[in-house]
Amino acid sequence: MGIELGPIWLLGADAVGRPGQRRFRLFAQGARGSVVLWMEKEQLNSLSLSLDRVLAQLTEGQVLRIEARSGEQPQAGKMPPDFPRTPTYEFQVGQWQLGYDEDRDIFLLSMTPLEIEMEAGEEPRAVLREEDAVSFIFNKRDAQELAISISAVVSAGRPLCPLCHSPLDGRPHACIKQNGHREILQMEEEEEEDE
Repeated sequence: MGIELGPIWLLGADAVGRPGQRRFRLFAQGARGSVVLWMEKEQLNSLSLSLDRVLAQLTEGQVLRIEARSGEQPQAGKMPPDFPRTPTYEFQVGQWQLGYDEDRDIFLLSMTPLEIEMEAGEEPRAVLREEDAVSFIFNKRDAQELAISISAVVSAGRPLCPLCHSPLDGRPHACIKQNGHREILQMEEEEEEDE
């Protein structure tokens, strides 16, 4: 059956660590407890895109993700300092499900823990703990704010190659989309000489 936290009053996402070494998490808190959900970057980004897609359908296109913004950009979120140091639940997410209840006008998010079991003489294996899944509900406004927050967290890392979307780390990049048919140029600044 799993664990139901019910309605939550705090929902957000952030990343811990330096770009290239970051770990991503979703955090939530309600009357029935708090949860920290560790996720892969792709899982978190997929959740954001799913929220955007559902919001666009519900509002007949009135709520859309804005990829290019003028003015101030949204800042990557941080877990509030008063969030419990030891949350009620904390785990690595193996699977997530997003639902929408039209009658109650709320979103339902369910996260299933992933555990790695290691037995002597055997290869490690991943196990989904469906009985320990944590779910909670939130409204459309929270969904929109979460999608924007996740987008800011994900984009705050290393820049991506515009062709292959691989992270760039400042060193020369062998882009797979160029397929070896183009020379990779690296711009170097020349020092001005005094005459």
